[in-house]
Amino acid sequence: MWTRDQGECGTGAPAARTVTPDGDVILLVPGESAAARAAAHAQDDDLPAVIEITDVAPVSVPHRIRGRARLAGWLTPVRGDDRAPCAALMAERHPVGGLLGLTESPDADDAPYTGRPAWMLLRLEVGEISVDDLWGAERVDPEELAAAEPDPMTAHEAELLQHLASVHPERLAALCGLLGSRQAAGLTPVPLALDRLGLRVRFTRGPGLAAFDARFDFPEPVADVCGLRRAMRSLFTAAAH
Repeated sequence: MWTRDQGECGTGAPAARTVTPDGDVILLVPGESAAARAAAHAQDDDLPAVIEITDVAPVSVPHRIRGRARLAGWLTPVRGDDRAPCAALMAERHPVGGLLGLTESPDADDAPYTGRPAWMLLRLEVGEISVDDLWGAERVDPEELAAAEPDPMTAHEAELLQHLASVHPERLAALCGLLGSRQAAGLTPVPLALDRLGLRVRFTRGPGLAAFDARFDFPEPVADVCGLRRAMRSLFTAAAH
């Protein structure tokens, strides 16, 4: 199983999140956020919490939400000996080093310390996971989350899909030739999702008419951008013929 791991920014929202080898979710949240205050006040008590993640297509397309995930478990602050390895793991996977430095008391040259850190690391011990996305709805075992790896195309997907939609509409249109019995006049293709295994395109027929998705698999999984370029070239060559 492969999973996307993308952070969100905003007031009260995590600046970053990542998954430990044990399957726990580590969150970097503002110290003044409701989650940070609740976890700090709970001390060693179990604090039930739910993370809801919405995956939105990076291009304008009908029915733009590609999936939702719900992770339920118990939230606690990361303290003591656990803090250093969790901070190192977060810094390795996300460019948040400056924020991690503010999870402790500020230095004398910084803003006056108010008793609460600017940022706090929280741990969600996951007990239940459900996913509803383009591939279907299912329950996911926490052990599967622990064993999952980010798809290598995650960091590039948004930029590549936007590039395809704005610069290469004629290549996307050529994919209609690979639709078989679903091929029809008047289809408008929009790139919807990209991963190491292939490209998913949403075809629309016009206002008020039903849209449908088509998956175009690569000859083999790609591991990097160079492999993706070769796979996309092969796909568009096949479409052109």
